[in-house]
Amino acid sequence: MELPRDELERMIFFEEARQRAELDHKENPLDPQVLTRWGGALLELAHFKQGKEAVEMIELAIAKFQAALDIEPKKHDALWCLGNALTSQGFLFQEAQKACSHFDEAKTCFQRALNEEPTNEIYRKALEMTDKAPGLHAELQRQLAEQQIYHEASKNVQKSTKGVVLDDRKVTADFWYGVGGWLCFMGVAFSWTLLLARQKAF
Repeated sequence: MELPRDELERMIFFEEARQRAELDHKENPLDPQVLTRWGGALLELAHFKQGKEAVEMIELAIAKFQAALDIEPKKHDALWCLGNALTSQGFLFQEAQKACSHFDEAKTCFQRALNEEPTNEIYRKALEMTDKAPGLHAELQRQLAEQQIYHEASKNVQKSTKGVVLDDRKVTADFWYGVGGWLCFMGVAFSWTLLLARQKAF
């Protein structure tokens, strides 16, 4: 499926950022800012992948953030990025316990980032929004289960089911606006951070 132009440009931007960070890392493997940029680019690129490829890219991003924090444990932007990655990873699990474990880790990262930079509103907002993650995860699982039921029912029932499916699409749309808004906030905020970091690098 062909990406819209703005999404394609975004993907190209983050692929270039990933390549640049990888080259910079070879020159200075102990630079936590380079590792943070590298992980951030991987996390953004994961949104363009599906299935196992997306999972592996998120895991690789997490490894880069953790490597940056091994070098500089109080690096607030790496903590914030790690929180975003853990949140994204949490939504990949069907089991609520596993998902919430990741959300709890993410919340700890956001709190640590905010402790290091108390006036940062992006960190504060991320911390507030993490409290909504378990509810969004539960709703996501409910929606997916309902869609599966409706999909199976639509094979056997014709006109009588169509009205129900249309009504459910309204509920599904409202839910995805909530999830989408949350993920867009993280994406836009991170893109802004990465752009600033890139400008400083030149």
